[in-house]
Amino acid sequence: MTMGRVAALGERSRVAGLALAGAVVLVADGPEAVRRVWRSLPDGIDLVILTPAAADALEPDYSSTGGRRPLIAVMPP
Repeated sequence: MTMGRVAALGERSRVAGLALAGAVVLVADGPEAVRRVWRSLPDGIDLVILTPAAADALEPDYSSTGGRRPLIAVMPP
């Protein structure tokens, strides 16, 4: 069984450390940047960890990934 890739999306200060655990870090400061990165998620991402601010920027529609639907987890505030 192949493990999927994990991405962390949001402010640099909240996601940078997740690179040490092997996550693909996608820095996006501000709502427009979050939406732009979300629309261009790398292939093979099965889980996206969002910062609370990134989740707010994407709310309520997480479906703009061209049919791909990764699992989503939101960090606690």
